[in-house]
Parts: sequence; C-alpha cells; structure tokens
Amino acid sequence: MLSRLTMTVPKMVTLTSGVRYFASSTVKSARYGGNPTGFGSRINQGFGVKTGPTLKERLLGPTTGKPFLYGTYALAGASVFGVAALMYYGLISKEQSILQKSAIWPTYVRERISSTYTYLAGSIALTAVSGVAASRSPALMRLTAGGGLMSLFGTMAVMIGTGMLARSIDYDSTLVKHLAWALHCGVMGAVLAPLCFMGGPILTRAAWYTAGIVGGLSATAITAPSEKFLMMSGPLAMGFGVVFMANIGTFFLPPGSALGASLASVVIYGGLILFSAFLLYDTQRLVKQAENHPHKSQFYGGEYQIRTFDPINAQMSIYMDVLNIFIRLVMIMGGMNGNKRK
Repeated sequence: MLSRLTMTVPKMVTLTSGVRYFASSTVKSARYGGNPTGFGSRINQGFGVKTGPTLKERLLGPTTGKPFLYGTYALAGASVFGVAALMYYGLISKEQSILQKSAIWPTYVRERISSTYTYLAGSIALTAVSGVAASRSPALMRLTAGGGLMSLFGTMAVMIGTGMLARSIDYDSTLVKHLAWALHCGVMGAVLAPLCFMGGPILTRAAWYTAGIVGGLSATAITAPSEKFLMMSGPLAMGFGVVFMANIGTFFLPPGSALGASLASVVIYGGLILFSAFLLYDTQRLVKQAENHPHKSQFYGGEYQIRTFDPINAQMSIYMDVLNIFIRLVMIMGGMNGNKRK
C-alpha cells in the first residue's frame, strides 16, 4: 500500500499540458502528413529525396497525439469490460458471491466493514478540507507545487512516514491512533492542494465521476465470487511496476515529445485502469480480512490476547486507490477542458 503513495505525486501541470498538446499536434499532423512542423515534407517535395527520421528523432520528436488517443481507447475498453463483468456476476453467474454470503455473516463482520467505510469517508473528507486549507497558504503551495526533485522526495518522505506511523499504532490506542490518522490525511490533502489550480468545476466533476467509478467497481466486487479478484495480485504488481517506471520517466521527458507523450499516457490512462483494478482487489481483500480476523466470541475459556480489528488500516489501500483515480480524472478533464478553450 505504501508504494502507491508515490503515485499520488504526479507532474500535474506537465502531464496535463501533454493532454492539451494532443489537440494541436493531431491537427498539425493531419495538415503536414505526419510531420507537425511541415518543414521536412516541403524539403522532400522540392528535391525528390526520401529521408526518414531516425529512431531517436521519432522518440524525441513532436508527438502526433496518438498515445493519448490510444489511452482513451484502452479506457473505453476497460469500461466496457467492467460493465460486462457487473452484468455477468450480477445476473448470469451461479457462483456464490460476497453479496450472497453476507446473509450469513456474524454481526461483528458487518460492523467491521461498516466502520471501515465510515473511516474511508472520513479520510476523504479530511483530505479535501486540508487540501482546500493548504491551497490558501502560499508557503505550502510553494513547497508542494515545486517541480524540483528535493520537493518531490520531501513530500514522498512525509507521506510515507505519516502513513507508516498511522499503520504502526494499535487501534486500541484510540487517541494516538486517530491523531496519526488525521495527520496522514492532512499531509495527503496538502500534497494534493495544487489540484485546486484546475478550478472548482473540474474538481467537482472529477469527484462525481470518481464516486461513480468507485460505486460501480464496489458493486462488481461484491457481486463477484468472494476470491475472484484476489487472484489478480501478480498482474497488478507487474502493472504497477510499469506505471511506476513511466511516472519516473515523465520527470525527464517533455510530454510534447513522442516518448514523453507515451509515458504520460501510461501514467494517466494506464494508471486509471490499474487503480480501478486495485479497487476490485482491495475491496475483496477487505471483506476477507473482516471475515477471517479473530474475534473474542470465537474463543471459550482461558485468556487470549486478541488484537482488535483495525478499520483505519483496513481502509488505507482503498483510500489510496480512490485518490489515484481522482487525480487521473482531474488530469484528463483538465487537459480536455484546456483543449476546448483553445
């Protein structure tokens, strides 16, 4: 879960400008036959010499916008797959689902899941409030919106440190646990404060879209067999590695280049698909933890030290999935909104 924290510090302005570059670059590509500048095509027509760009020139040259177009196709395909999965598991599949098993759950399992999602809602609310508050502080905005590597590593260290602190404290230490949890949510809100530059309408639309995606994926997870998505851990780990390396590459390559646009597309669209899949996985993992964590009612006689189920820790992974989905929706909507203004 802590590794996903690194994915919440994207190059917001740079990646969004790459999406905005998509519109103008595709127009120029169509006008000049694949060469956005038009210079090479005119030279070739004048002298009758055919010269093709080298591989390096193709990778570092201006993008035609196709990586972002392919990203939208992949996202559309994933959406169709998700709707089909929901219909299949909800209407056709005869395997026992989590929803069907919930009818025989003990009361404590229901209480665990309910409290986990209550803390999830609280985490999102604390993050939103702290983000708005941080956006009004010039000092914090200079720190979190800075494009240097020191700012990046500093924010990553604070996020990971507060996350580890919150997870390490036992849930029975009520006050300390909740203070650490609130601190972590506050830090996450401060890190995401630069999103406020995108404007209220975009953030509101992205929030509603995120709520719809999370609701739909949660419904898919509970209507599917109880461990169907838990088998995706291997592919998810490999996909996370690809998106993580692409995220690092965007710090060194401009999104206006062909290679930079490809990496940005992987980070934005690939990341959105990846964390949507993570949400399916983490939802079913939460249910399994709530079912299997020992409860004092299961033991008769003797004294046993049973660690209390921790709903704050249980919601952390889903919380990170929701934030990463929201960030990428803001990137997409912010970039497309810039295209409309042009």
